[in-house]
Amino acid sequence: MRWVLEIDIRSYFDSIVRSALVEMTEKRVTDGSVLRLIGKWIKVGVIEDGRLLVSETGTGQGQPISPLLANVYLHYVLDKWFEDEVTPRLKGEAYEIRFADDAILCFEHKEDAEKVKEALSKRFGKFGLALHPEKTRLVEFGRNAEGNAKRQGNKPSTFDFLGLTHICARSRRGKFTVHVRTMRKRLRRSLTAVAQWCQEHRHEEVGQQQKTLNAKLRGHYQYYGRPTNFRSLRQFYRGVRRVWRKWLNRRTRGRWLTWEKYLDLLRRHPLSPTRIMHSWATTGSPA
Repeated sequence: MRWVLEIDIRSYFDSIVRSALVEMTEKRVTDGSVLRLIGKWIKVGVIEDGRLLVSETGTGQGQPISPLLANVYLHYVLDKWFEDEVTPRLKGEAYEIRFADDAILCFEHKEDAEKVKEALSKRFGKFGLALHPEKTRLVEFGRNAEGNAKRQGNKPSTFDFLGLTHICARSRRGKFTVHVRTMRKRLRRSLTAVAQWCQEHRHEEVGQQQKTLNAKLRGHYQYYGRPTNFRSLRQFYRGVRRVWRKWLNRRTRGRWLTWEKYLDLLRRHPLSPTRIMHSWATTGSPA
């Protein structure tokens, strides 16, 4: 694959056409009771400032069934269309990778990618969806991307998918491989969430704080702990350590928690060290 089309759907959950969703659901579900229940589910409103607000489109984020129905919708709007109608007409190979409303399309030839990008806007428009013009982009990515970019005096393009920035790289043997980094905004968001938690729970017993923070660190490592992503993991670990000290300082009432004292506290209440949780075997061996 040489070209990657990043797909970003504007306000996806709020743009789903309910009548079309019901028709798609009826293709696989024939039980009238289930269909009526789904109909009630997608039409229910939300209460905001004491008022009931009812919209004409969308499934409403936060409902337990919304992710499932959203997957059904894109299965017919994108998946089956791409597999049954698009790929047979292309000059080269093409693949789709999707999780919920996050998707990328991979192409062997640029002309195929450009044709599909144009057709995709029309296809989505028929079902009430719209591509984000700035976040939907076509990038060169693959074995030749790095060399082509260098000849033009540029760095090879990257793309973001499921919280990870994907980068063209070379293995130790000089062969093409893909490296990943935690997306910057995801890293900032994760640290902001930890800081908020530390602020709200700064008066809890230190051992209990350590236990919860370690759970957060392990959860972060479990998802982002991929080969080549150690630097981003280390950055998150150091950020958590720095944030924890900041909010522990806020409860000392004038007694400043120096780094020496804080390091002594960390020896007694250590934070989970940076750890790669996935091997190359489970993430795809470098070519």
